[in-house]
Amino acid sequence: MIDGFSALAGLEFVKMHGLGNDFVVLDGRNHPVRLSAEAVRAIADRRAGVGCDQLFVLEKPGNGKADVFMRIYNSDGGEVAACGNGARCVAALVMKEKGKSDAVIETAAGSLDAVSAKNGRVTVDMGQARLGWRDIPLARECDTNHVPVSAGPLQDAVSVNMGNPHAVFFVPDVQAIDMRALGPRLEHDAMFPERANIGVAQILAPSRIRLRVWERGAGLTLACGTGACAAAVAAIRRGLTQRKATVALDGGELEVEWKQDGTVLMTGPVSISFTGKIDPALLG
Repeated sequence: MIDGFSALAGLEFVKMHGLGNDFVVLDGRNHPVRLSAEAVRAIADRRAGVGCDQLFVLEKPGNGKADVFMRIYNSDGGEVAACGNGARCVAALVMKEKGKSDAVIETAAGSLDAVSAKNGRVTVDMGQARLGWRDIPLARECDTNHVPVSAGPLQDAVSVNMGNPHAVFFVPDVQAIDMRALGPRLEHDAMFPERANIGVAQILAPSRIRLRVWERGAGLTLACGTGACAAAVAAIRRGLTQRKATVALDGGELEVEWKQDGTVLMTGPVSISFTGKIDPALLG
C-alpha cells in the first residue's frame, strides 16, 4: 500500500500538491470508494473539509499495462478526465510504493507515462496535443489558433485539448487581468460546450512564459499542469517561443516541451503536505 494509506477504514487520505495546485488522494484499489458530488464538494471545502483543487480516487487499472487508474474530481464535484500536476503527484506515490523510477497512470483521457527526474521532480508524457475544433471541443468549426471568443481585454484565443479543453489568451501583463471576473465568463462561453480552462499568458523570452489559469470547475489555482502544456503549445503555434520552455505560474515553474512527434512532456516538483482521516460526517 502507498505510504500513508491503510485499509481505508474511515477514508484515510494523502494531501499533496504540485506548485500549490493541491489534491486529496484516496486509495480505492482494495476497498472501492464511491463519492457523490456533494461528498467531493464537502471534502474539497477549505473551511469545513480537507480543502483541495481536485480529489483523486486511485483504482485498479483497466488496461492491463498501467500501474493505477486515477479518477479525477474537481472541487465543484464534477468528474473530469485529466490533471497534469495530479498525474505527477500520483506517479510519485506509485513509484515510491513500487520502488521504481517509472509509472504508468491510466486516466479517462488515456494512459500517461511518468519517470523520475532530477531534484525529486517527475516528468509526465501528457500525450498528443489535440488541435482540431471537434477535439477541443468547440461549438462550431473555426481556426483553433484564432478562436473568436472575448471578454474585456481578452481576445483572439488559442484552443488546445490536453485531455481537457483550454483557451489561451496572450497578453502584455498577466497581473493586469482580473481572472476572477473574466475567468468564469469565458469558462462558460457558448463556444465551449464542455466549458474550458482559461489561461492568460505573457511571453517573457523565447523560452519563458508567465501564466495564470482559471480552471474549469476549480477556479483560479496556483498552478495548472495541463494549462502549462496548453500555453506552451499555443505559444509555439503562434511562433512566439521555442519548442521547450519554462512556464512560470503563481505557485512555481514547470518545464514543458512539445516534441516534433506531437507529444508534450511536462516536468515539475511534487510534495506531500500531510495525511489524515476524513470525518464520516463529510460524506453525508
